[in-house]
Amino acid sequence: MNILWLTQTALTEARQLMNKKTNPFVGWLESASAHLADSEGINLSVAFPENRLTDVQVINGNKIKYYVFPPVSEKYDPSRENVFLKKILNYARPDIVNIFGSEHAHSLAMVRTCNEQNIPVVLSFQGIISMCARHYMAYLPARVRNGVTFGDLIYQGNLRQEQGRFFMRGRSEIEAVRKVRYVIGRTALDRAFTTQINPGAKYYFCNETLRDEFYKHGWDIDRCEKHSIFISQAGYPIKGLHLMLEAMPLILRRFPDARIYVAGLNIIKSDTLKDKLKLTSYGKYIKALIKRYDLGESVEFTGILDERQMCRRYLQSHVFVCASSIENSPNSLGEAMILGVPCVASDVGGVTDLLTHKEEGFVYQADAPYMLAHYVCEVFANDELAGQFSAKAREHALRTHDREVNTHTLISIYNDIRREA
Repeated sequence: MNILWLTQTALTEARQLMNKKTNPFVGWLESASAHLADSEGINLSVAFPENRLTDVQVINGNKIKYYVFPPVSEKYDPSRENVFLKKILNYARPDIVNIFGSEHAHSLAMVRTCNEQNIPVVLSFQGIISMCARHYMAYLPARVRNGVTFGDLIYQGNLRQEQGRFFMRGRSEIEAVRKVRYVIGRTALDRAFTTQINPGAKYYFCNETLRDEFYKHGWDIDRCEKHSIFISQAGYPIKGLHLMLEAMPLILRRFPDARIYVAGLNIIKSDTLKDKLKLTSYGKYIKALIKRYDLGESVEFTGILDERQMCRRYLQSHVFVCASSIENSPNSLGEAMILGVPCVASDVGGVTDLLTHKEEGFVYQADAPYMLAHYVCEVFANDELAGQFSAKAREHALRTHDREVNTHTLISIYNDIRREA
């Protein structure tokens, strides 16, 4: 069976063959593709966009063939985009096309092209951008939502404009979902979205496989940095760093040595004039909160971490916090759980499909930083509770993210679609 995946970014093997730097954010696709490509009877190829191309390039990997194409414009132009996608379909001759991510312009373009050629296409949900757009600026003051800095102008817009781009991409996402017969999801959120947008689509359940490194290790309370909190992303408001900072003064009252580690670029960096000019509205707000609550010694941005560094940062942490205003099935929460790091997560989207409240961790109301603080302190104060959460969360996550089961399920889905087509 010939399977063509459409992804947003190149897998590591493809990037190496193109002499480009590896991308630390595609690890879960690496693992899933490797297991699928090793499966008997499966011939896997992967297509992805790359800037500064004028035509389709074909790259032969060890077990996977890659098709690289020029990016698809948000303003869909079938006379241009269809040419590249039709070339890929002609080269790959897929029995099924599996699109990863409903939110990209090329996702809708591929759906249209496959429908024109009567090629079965299935859409695998990742984040749901039309839902993210609704919650993009949740719990932010109006002055922040509407503010503009020079850095916003550099990065092509303030928060309001960025939310507008999310809504625009969301319209394409909704059209793509309406035009497919098959979708793959794993949460109540993406099932509800499918039912409301395209009730005629056949919904398949399949969990995700995580990055390989996270299956190799386990959290130990005696080896972590006590009273440390880890947040895996904070580059934009959906991830809720501002709410974590609102909770921090309450945590510090009980645990004065508490510390937050934030993965990713330092969005508050202002050491030089250039840094200050690049500061965005959200970065400026985060910087102001840190100053207001005197958190300068309690917050550290780690920089971008690769797979091993990320895993190590989880294991060094006492608590993992997912403070987002919206999520579908956050891989960061899955990674924390499979390692056994005690978790506190906001009750949004599909979070409760992953984490059971008071059995495997704590789940709190997203706009209640006082409850976030309370639950973090509960874990800090009770090593026995932390150990119980660690063991039960790890057990759950090992089932959810079982690589062999998920690969078998995906192949079963492909076989079912092929029989129906």
